[in-house]
Amino acid sequence: MDPASQEPGLKLGHLRLLLALDALLVEGSVNRAAERLGMSAPAMSRLLSQIREVYDDPIFIRSSRRLIPTPFAESMRQRLRAVAAEAEALSRPQEKAAGNTAIDPSSWSGRPVIEAAPLTARPSILLEGEPPPDAFARKLASLGKTEDTRKRLAKHIATIGAGIGRSRPLTADEAEDAFRIILEGEADPAQIGALLSMMNFRGETAAELAGLVRAARLHLGAPDSDSPRIDLDWPAYISPKSRRMPWFLQAALLLAQAGRKILLHGLDGGGDTRGMLVSAASTIGIPICGSIASAREAIATRGIAYLPVAAMSSQLHRLHMLYGLFETRTPVNSLMPLLNPLDAPSIMMGVVRPAYRELHCDTGAILGCGSLTVMGTSRDAAEATPFRSSALLRLVGGRAENLFLPASPEPMSYPLTGMTSLEYWRGVWNGTVRDERAAEIISATAAVALLTLRGEDADRLEECRGTARELWKGRMKNVSRNHSRSNEAAR
Repeated sequence: MDPASQEPGLKLGHLRLLLALDALLVEGSVNRAAERLGMSAPAMSRLLSQIREVYDDPIFIRSSRRLIPTPFAESMRQRLRAVAAEAEALSRPQEKAAGNTAIDPSSWSGRPVIEAAPLTARPSILLEGEPPPDAFARKLASLGKTEDTRKRLAKHIATIGAGIGRSRPLTADEAEDAFRIILEGEADPAQIGALLSMMNFRGETAAELAGLVRAARLHLGAPDSDSPRIDLDWPAYISPKSRRMPWFLQAALLLAQAGRKILLHGLDGGGDTRGMLVSAASTIGIPICGSIASAREAIATRGIAYLPVAAMSSQLHRLHMLYGLFETRTPVNSLMPLLNPLDAPSIMMGVVRPAYRELHCDTGAILGCGSLTVMGTSRDAAEATPFRSSALLRLVGGRAENLFLPASPEPMSYPLTGMTSLEYWRGVWNGTVRDERAAEIISATAAVALLTLRGEDADRLEECRGTARELWKGRMKNVSRNHSRSNEAAR
């Protein structure tokens, strides 16, 4: 052994790592652990890197909510807490009597009146009748081999929800098996709520989300080998509470007119915005499809289609609509942007929550997506926000990279005058309404889509912007041609 490894400084350094790991396990966050120990977040991040190197273990798995300990880290939790608690106790000054006179315990000693009996205690922290961890692990292993789907799903629920020291995230295969049972209608309703709620509360990992997506794709069925080529998958699962005009639909239609094959799919909301995307898409000539087969046909002939999730799978649709019962997102909301039902080589999505953007990018890499763009937006649909700075998380050839987009000057916007919002939105497309602000949003969105389709490096974005602006200017030729076709059909 290297003599240097016996130096006291190194031992103190190891103790520091143990205390840092305890704080991370207690807080579940680098920032909060840093505050607990009175240090900066970067310093805590460096300590976490050292801990991973010392133990040759990831220690934590990143999720959308917090740090999730690996099984190895969980196995150390109780021992680390004992070390940290003892260190905290030793660091406190000894009690002193009034007048700053130290208490001498020996001078106060004497024989007790009654000798107390030894404390009755169980040999561990387990509750009465609670099985030890090894027995619990054997039980889960046996459940995993059963053919009873409800018992198998119960095993997956117990894996993530059994409590500190016993729970862990699901692997991709386990998450796929659990969600497949749900999609096949073989789960108990209580099990569905338990799995989705616990996974959402703790935060999905990229591996879990990848497993859910794989199960959903298997549920929909693989595209036929002779199916028409799809260039870009464009999910549009906007919130029912959204009040913004869907300019991204016009950007998608621009690319379709330029020869690209685009699939739009989404949930057509509820409440006041029920049917908003369907109404908007049909107004400018985007086909609304009632099945995956009809979407393929529409894309082959028109270059674009909008496919509601209910047309893909009633089971997925119902699971997505659980939001109304929970009033919070579930992992189903997270998987839908990655569904890619027609297996397009490129995906462009919008994600509202920052933590979920990295999660979706990591999941795309696990799923083998070569070209992926995740946009930070105020709605769950890919629509550019050119008037404020933003960042794109991308996979280019399967390689992750970030692209910062600076803000551009915002043109003046004009209020609606004598028309409904849908009429105004359609008027911008038809050219009867001039709105430079809307035109810039549409062109910027189309530019990012072109960059995603081409799978090119960020330095080609300016070229894509120029192409998008030309497509916007030239759209009127297609609008006039479609108008003539409509008149001929009417005659």
